[in-house]
Amino acid sequence: MDLRCRFCQRQFEPSRFHPEQTTCSLSGCQRQRRTQNHRQKLARDAEYRQTCRDSARKWRARHPGYWKRYRAAKPESAERNRTQQRRRDLRQRLADLANNHAALDLRSSVAGVWWLGPAAADLANNNLATAQVFILPGPIRKPPLPEASCKQHPSGVPAAVG
Repeated sequence: MDLRCRFCQRQFEPSRFHPEQTTCSLSGCQRQRRTQNHRQKLARDAEYRQTCRDSARKWRARHPGYWKRYRAAKPESAERNRTQQRRRDLRQRLADLANNHAALDLRSSVAGVWWLGPAAADLANNNLATAQVFILPGPIRKPPLPEASCKQHPSGVPAAVG
């Protein structure tokens, strides 16, 4: 019985020892299978997640300064990582905004909302807008006080001095 690999879509024959096999034996497909299984286990199993965190923490304690030395020795790798992280951060921010309906309904607002830039296409159903607003006050001139007689003088407003 030939099956199709769930990653590369090539036909393969499953192992006779593992007839439930869904991934071919190519190293790239096996790597993807292991990565996917690891992520699913992290999402489902709190104990496994804590074990992985502890393992990484112990490794960092045994190798202090490793990443600092690595970045110093390979600045191109450090810059590539920074660029990729900025992309991941932007993608996550856009994903958070893309279908956000928790904000007030902007359609009933008099103000217009304009999205500019290359990331605007990713925000098709967004109705939450963040904005930077600059309020520029006009010249500070107080209106002239009406002249009032002592009897007409409202409390709290000084009478005009003549």
